[in-house]
Amino acid sequence: MCLGIPMKIKSIDGFTARCEAKGVERDVSLFMMQEDKLEVDDFIVVHVGYAIQKITAQEAQTAWELYDQMLEDEV
Repeated sequence: MCLGIPMKIKSIDGFTARCEAKGVERDVSLFMMQEDKLEVDDFIVVHVGYAIQKITAQEAQTAWELYDQMLEDEV
């Protein structure tokens, strides 16, 4: 199973964004979304280091709640 991780854009430099999720920061390629207008504070779905979709803050929060619930159920 593959999961896309919701992340918040903290900064953008060309086709690379510094993104954050749950206190973890990563550099993410925006190459696959170069036709989209992305800005700092936008939320995106990240899969294997690439931004693949822009989402709302509410969609990101819902996804994180589901992921947290899945992790709790694992214990």
